[in-house]
Amino acid sequence: MIRKAVLIALVILAVAVALFIFLNNKILCCAGPVVVFNPTPNAVISSPILISGQARGFWFFEASFPVKLLDGRGTLLAIGIAQADGDWMTEDLVPFNAKIEFTMPSSTKGVLVFKKDNPSGLPQNDAEIRVPVRFK
Repeated sequence: MIRKAVLIALVILAVAVALFIFLNNKILCCAGPVVVFNPTPNAVISSPILISGQARGFWFFEASFPVKLLDGRGTLLAIGIAQADGDWMTEDLVPFNAKIEFTMPSSTKGVLVFKKDNPSGLPQNDAEIRVPVRFK
């Protein structure tokens, strides 16, 4: 009888721990400074690319931040500006949109680099998020 009670208690504890880990990871994945809706990682893109997502208000300066498109070798293909679609003077997530036109590279892979706007120029204020893409 005691063994059965201990076994039930261990199963309940395991389920509770698994649920806690699952919910905590869900919260952490969506609490980052930038959430990109389009393009998704490894999406096939062509020019012009329409970019959308949300970023924490502190990523913007004067309602915008830069987005760079690099080819597979790290060569800069284009720079765009992500523009806030709402009040950016917050620490909450703010919707943004950007449009980047570029010439198709010879490489098949690339990366979009979302750069935190850093008017101070101080390295401790730099941050970036990278999203891998593929070229059509």
